[in-house]
Amino acid sequence: MERGKPAPEMIGLRRRPPRPAPPPPRAEVHRTEARTKELPAQLLRRLEFKVVRRLDGFLFGDYRGLFYGPSLDLAEVREYQPGDEVRRIDWNVTARSGRLHVRQYQEERELTTWLIIDTSPSMDFGTRRALKSDLARDFAGVAALIVTRHGDRLGAITFGPAAGMVTPRHGRAQALALMTLLSRPAVSGPPVGTTTLEPALTNAGHLMRRRSLVFVVSDFLEGVPPGGGGWAGALGRLAQRHDVVAVRISDPAERILPDVGGLRVRDPESGEELWLDTSDVRVRAAHARLVGERDAALRRALHAARVDLLDLGTERDPVPALLRFVAARRGRRP
Repeated sequence: MERGKPAPEMIGLRRRPPRPAPPPPRAEVHRTEARTKELPAQLLRRLEFKVVRRLDGFLFGDYRGLFYGPSLDLAEVREYQPGDEVRRIDWNVTARSGRLHVRQYQEERELTTWLIIDTSPSMDFGTRRALKSDLARDFAGVAALIVTRHGDRLGAITFGPAAGMVTPRHGRAQALALMTLLSRPAVSGPPVGTTTLEPALTNAGHLMRRRSLVFVVSDFLEGVPPGGGGWAGALGRLAQRHDVVAVRISDPAERILPDVGGLRVRDPESGEELWLDTSDVRVRAAHARLVGERDAALRRALHAARVDLLDLGTERDPVPALLRFVAARRGRRP
């Protein structure tokens, strides 16, 4: 071989045309990408026509009593009557009088709704109708439209690599401000570590001066800390003063491990990678067991904090889940 000339195999490699990029795994990817390019005003219009109008006639005729659950302001204490909610028993008055008494509430004239929304990298995942972040954004938009159209105040806190806040105010402009905040492009860069929910809940507790309705929108993949501390403790403290609803956003691929042979998975927050042999039935059984234990721990933590759970999945239309949730809260009204 002459000096200065490349080897024949290198010549062949150099002349070989570049390999075409592989196609996306699912057609849904295109639809999701197109949706994320919607302008905030377009997002609100789509949600108003495709979701909010479907809820009209069921939800908005008795908006505050259904969406907000039990009334918020204490009006009086009266003797217990058959059919009264056990949760409303005032044990202090009962102990003093020797007879069962219950607390009776009245609604505030002006209510405030807060949305605490997870924007961490784990939300940028989805294998069905949408990414989890898209579903969380759509739910936030629906809640914002419902709240602002009835003259109540709306505020929001986002937590994750790009945290932000919308100060509580009236009007449709608030819904637009929230959509603008949630439509900001994600900050690219290396993983920065696991996003935690506890600081956002603690910060929200300091900001909320009046009793409010609070939606905590997250995938809750962080897990429940042992001993009732961490975010579970912060959520319990928040729920002592406010009406709190946990909105869990999930994807089927997080619950069921498919049998696809060797699979390399990556944590989007820590960057840690792991190789799994999904054809091994023991691996799939262990994954199912861990998912079940995580779900049970979450439900126990929410029940202990007296926080309602609304489950939304990327594979399902959110409207039926919203209607079931509203019906359940209406059934608990005094």
